[in-house]
Amino acid sequence: MNSSSAPRLIQDLDPATGELIDSVPCAGEDEVRAAVARARAAQPSWAAVPIEERAAALERFGAALGKDAGALGQTLTAEMGKTLKSAVGEVRGYASGVEGDAEQVVAALRPIEYDTKGQHVTTVYEPLGVVAAITPWNFPVGMPLSILVPALVAGNSVVFKPSEHTPLVGRRLAELLQAELPDGVLELVQGDGETGAALVEADVDMIGFVGSRATGQAIMKAAAGSLKRLVLELGGKDPMVVFADADLNAAAKSAAENSLRNTGQVCCSVERVYVAEAIADAFEAKVLEYAREWTHGDGREDGVKMGPLVSERQRAVVAAQVDRAREEGAIVRLGGVTPEGRGWFYPATVLTGVQQSHAITHAETFGPVVAITRFSGEEDEAVRLANDTVYGLGANVWTGDPARGARVAARLRAGQVGVNRYLGGAPGTPWVGARQSGYGHLGGPDGHRQFTVPKTISIAR
Repeated sequence: MNSSSAPRLIQDLDPATGELIDSVPCAGEDEVRAAVARARAAQPSWAAVPIEERAAALERFGAALGKDAGALGQTLTAEMGKTLKSAVGEVRGYASGVEGDAEQVVAALRPIEYDTKGQHVTTVYEPLGVVAAITPWNFPVGMPLSILVPALVAGNSVVFKPSEHTPLVGRRLAELLQAELPDGVLELVQGDGETGAALVEADVDMIGFVGSRATGQAIMKAAAGSLKRLVLELGGKDPMVVFADADLNAAAKSAAENSLRNTGQVCCSVERVYVAEAIADAFEAKVLEYAREWTHGDGREDGVKMGPLVSERQRAVVAAQVDRAREEGAIVRLGGVTPEGRGWFYPATVLTGVQQSHAITHAETFGPVVAITRFSGEEDEAVRLANDTVYGLGANVWTGDPARGARVAARLRAGQVGVNRYLGGAPGTPWVGARQSGYGHLGGPDGHRQFTVPKTISIAR
């Protein structure tokens, strides 16, 4: 990176119109190093603040974020395109969860004491130092908070690089956090992949990243030389298995909704649907019925269920996958044609006749496509097909037989599995990317502790 050249600019475009929202300078290598240095200087004093007070600062931030939901939701929709209702809901939903998340971090990091003969032993959890938080655009409030809250409550300082597609949302998150934190504890650097690479190579102790598998692999390679700690939440190719005895209506509705929500731009979207041959015709008809309800348009307009894709490039990826699937023999039952006019829209698309050998079965789509494959209805085949992927983020199973649901769920190689529902969980459960969908995990006591290093102190009696 040539830090002496004129700064590169993020051209922040509205994906519904293609119009320029703002031009945001990218941080160069020198700026990244300076931000990391400020964060490192601020970290010891922040770590010395009692953990309950650190949590209280994050809770104040959560309250301020909730009050800003309307305005920030407008910015979010303008930058990445999701419907305004979803955008405001994202801000409010994650803001309301900050207090509980902070309390869970405090509980997870309480010292553990052991009494043994001749000594008293205590394990404490100490902050790592400076955490780099590199986060995506598809949930530009929720995903940053999954790293920022545990990292900060644990006593680390953070250098935060939001996605280049949502720089204004990232800026506002940083402003609200910085209002509650000492100077230097939260540093913001804006930029593209080049800025992110500089941050990974900088003097940070840990990298928390949410994004693509390919970028996660690049981060692992770059971090290896200095053995930086990593938490990587990566992509998925989530399967949905529908057995012949499933609730057909509920399964079809879930298939459509969880393939198409957020215009399919969700790491744990349903990207592969396996339906038993015996019910396939009826199931496909139901999916088509529900998918037709997912109208696309500007997310600020009433009645729209899907906004545009985030960029022209992402739309091209989705369109190319659908075109290739058609060439390989899949049947386009709905959508599959790029609309004319401005904006990076792509319609709700339903493919049937998809085969395991098709490229779309294996490459992450990240777009509004329901891809349906028929199978014999046998458990062993369902498990084999569902597990035929490098990914392992989520999966769900639909059956009228609870015992079968439990058996199949146990055999699926995924971090989260839903039975007769989409993915779920409870407060305190981790979010895990198995196989190549992640490294480490976020959430839950074990996830929160990954932002610390345990130290065991033994005192003789």
